[in-house]
Amino acid sequence: MRSTPHKAFVTSALAVAALAAALLPGSTASAAAQAACTPTQVVANGGFESGTSPWTQSSTSVITSRTGQSAHGGTSFAWLDGVGGTHTDTLSQSVTIPSGCSSATLTFWLHVDTAETTSSTAYDKLTAKIGSTTLATYSNLNKATGYVQKSFDVSAFAGQTVSLAFTGTEDSSLQTSFVLDDIALNTSGDTAPPADSTRTPAAPAYTVSLSSNTAGTVWTGHESATFTNASATALTEVYLRLWDNYHGTCSAPPITVTNVTGGTAGALTVACTALQIALPTPLAQGQSTTIGFDLGITVPSGADRFGHDGAFNMIGNALPVLAVKDGSGWHLDPYTNNGESFYSLAADFKVTLDHPTSLLVPATGTSTDTPGTSGRTVTTATASKVRDFAWAAGPFSKISGTSPGGVPVNIYSVSGISSSSAQSMLSTAKSAVDAHAGRFGAYPYGELDAVIDNNFWFGGMEYPGFVLDLVSTTALTHEIGHQWWYGIVGDDEYNSPWLDEAFTDYATDLAQGLSGTNCWNSTSWASSAEKITNSMAYWDAHSSRYSTVVYGYGKCALHDLRRLIGDSAMTTLLRNYASAHWYGVSTTAEFKAAAQAATSTDLTSFWTTHRIDG
Repeated sequence: MRSTPHKAFVTSALAVAALAAALLPGSTASAAAQAACTPTQVVANGGFESGTSPWTQSSTSVITSRTGQSAHGGTSFAWLDGVGGTHTDTLSQSVTIPSGCSSATLTFWLHVDTAETTSSTAYDKLTAKIGSTTLATYSNLNKATGYVQKSFDVSAFAGQTVSLAFTGTEDSSLQTSFVLDDIALNTSGDTAPPADSTRTPAAPAYTVSLSSNTAGTVWTGHESATFTNASATALTEVYLRLWDNYHGTCSAPPITVTNVTGGTAGALTVACTALQIALPTPLAQGQSTTIGFDLGITVPSGADRFGHDGAFNMIGNALPVLAVKDGSGWHLDPYTNNGESFYSLAADFKVTLDHPTSLLVPATGTSTDTPGTSGRTVTTATASKVRDFAWAAGPFSKISGTSPGGVPVNIYSVSGISSSSAQSMLSTAKSAVDAHAGRFGAYPYGELDAVIDNNFWFGGMEYPGFVLDLVSTTALTHEIGHQWWYGIVGDDEYNSPWLDEAFTDYATDLAQGLSGTNCWNSTSWASSAEKITNSMAYWDAHSSRYSTVVYGYGKCALHDLRRLIGDSAMTTLLRNYASAHWYGVSTTAEFKAAAQAATSTDLTSFWTTHRIDG
């Protein structure tokens, strides 16, 4: 995925994450879905690294990075008071604590710095409140040389939207500064016993037929999804993920689903990225059914994974796909722009795209073109056992080749990419796909398409058989590595991002002949809560640390594991692990178990030292 996350684009993603927690299925979902808890972190921009939104502050100087105080993590923090005269500062944010979770914990880091000399009188005070409840009051008597973490059980507020507020007051003389950072409110735990842990709906098959306008910015048509319930628990509903509604508004969503057949559409939830479809009768284990709907896609402006850069359209995550249900309930995590939220089971796609002949349409899977009506072409793309489907449309320049291992590779370039750069990317792609295949198993997706655009702010992005990238040897090798680590060996990208990003960065190092010597020696943890295995909920609240820890520390941990168990054992471990999870789903616990089975060395201290939990 994105080899260089950009902090400037995270603010809206964090706001969406907070809103999404408020909109997790409630009245629109079944009783079982209501009881299920999707662990999440509901404070947006808790590290203050993404500007001031959605915080409300009494003055523009509260959220700051100015000298005089320092951040707990990153560069920004909230500085209340410190004036040395009669003064009040406030900081607040509205948060929604989802229902169905047995645990909700508020944490924040506090540093109190004061010029008061008393050891008995609280002259200056900071009050922390949630709703109308005062959680704690601190004062100049709580001064300390560094930050101290505070923690509160706020489970009683589950299902409520409340204000999280901090108020600092100073008396007439001698300053006291109350400095806050890394505020988080994490929910977890089910109030109901877990259901069957089998992942379902299983074996999805999507059939899609779409027609575009002249520019390729608007697509309309029909999609159907056939699936089987693999769980012993009957399915009464399914959820479609309309991921790209993050890029619009609920009043004008870029992805529209209408005229549903095979079920009844409920309300859009999770910031309009999830749509419940109630099934007409419960679907028992082993039974299959089909839902269908009319689909509309409007591509917004912008060089993004879903957006158009001038005449060139990138259409990633636009097709609705089925959410996954397991023992923890429906996985309905919010969209993150800092990384990925995508979690889906391997599926078959047949996608027919009717478009102007002037537009080339690279896509997931193997494509064939046939003449359409006057001036139009019909591209039919078929893909087996893929987790998603993406395509592009525009007047690209195209060059093609075949890797020594026999994989057809196509490079599609936007205007401004030189022919020498395109040729370089073709050479890189052919080399990378064979290098990864040699280590982890043969590439199974037929052809491989890469769309090259140096305006991509995010670096690169992976889809099965289809990647977006800059002119960059390392980035393209990384994105192609994702064909194995996320594509073939799937994972829950929101809750376990290290399973695809760290493994892919490790694979990229190997493909480029890098051994990661001494790279673990440069680790420096921002807090005790920081772990390689943290979820995107955590990283959205600590966005400046995401790339460093998940990509950097993650791959270094895998290099260290290789050095500990030996090169041969590590090579065998990863190849066998990929084979055992081919078209399946990887978890941290499963990888740790496989690694332990591959060596006689007790790895307990290794996981602890490298902060790999699960």
